[in-house]
Amino acid sequence: MNIGRIGIWAFLDMLPQAKAQEAAAEIEEMGFGAIWLPEAVGREVMTSSTLLLSKTKKITIATGIANMWARDAVTMSAAHKTISEAFPGRFLLGIGASHKHLVENLRGHEYTKPFSAMSEYLDKMDAAPFFAAAPSEPPARVLAALGPKMLKLAAEKALGAHPYFVSVEHTKFARETMGDGPLLAPEQAVVLETDPTKARELARKHMAIYLRAPNYTNNLKRMGFTDDDLADGGSDRLADAIVAWGDERVIVERVKAHLDAGADHVCIQVINDGGEAPMAEYRELAPALLAL
Repeated sequence: MNIGRIGIWAFLDMLPQAKAQEAAAEIEEMGFGAIWLPEAVGREVMTSSTLLLSKTKKITIATGIANMWARDAVTMSAAHKTISEAFPGRFLLGIGASHKHLVENLRGHEYTKPFSAMSEYLDKMDAAPFFAAAPSEPPARVLAALGPKMLKLAAEKALGAHPYFVSVEHTKFARETMGDGPLLAPEQAVVLETDPTKARELARKHMAIYLRAPNYTNNLKRMGFTDDDLADGGSDRLADAIVAWGDERVIVERVKAHLDAGADHVCIQVINDGGEAPMAEYRELAPALLAL
């Protein structure tokens, strides 16, 4: 599977489906290698992926991530193979254990031992029966992985890892943990704004929801950030590490830093103060990013 070096991580759920499909087609025309779609309380991500694949020709659609608690392993495996058979080499299934509040409060499952649950889930996926036309290429999957155990699992039982809400230092840590070979595809939030006050205001607005999730805060502490960094919306040091802000040159330098640290693919998430897909920002950044 070829997802290129640069992709787009996007909340396309806010657009009507027809507009989301148009946006995906335009992102493809710009030359990006993949579009990564989240799953929380918006569109069902397997259906949404299929709809976007149907209106594009070559770009990879990746889930970043599909919640393992939303489907049992047999259903996830069947959906994965169904989409992969219909769109050979163009669907990358990112699977994650999600977060306790989304699993227990929202879905009514018991969130215990996420690492063990994920390992068992992957084994059940591999053993699931599928009496239908098989994909012409092996279905590809990656794991949402932050800590060392999940990163090693991603290297052993998947194509690799898709870390989210991470710094360049984490990318270096992830590559060292997984070793050479497995795919490493971190997400990088970016803000095209040169005014520090405005840029960090957008960065903190973006970070707010994630700083309430222990999976992310524990990982930040693993990377050397302190409780002071996490307090009051996040320190300048944290905001600058998680969100690359500035002009095109600064954004390109941050993405290149991830690649130099061991990433194979970096998907950028453009943060702005509007509700529409940031197509103008994608067009502005595409030439320089795709030249990396």
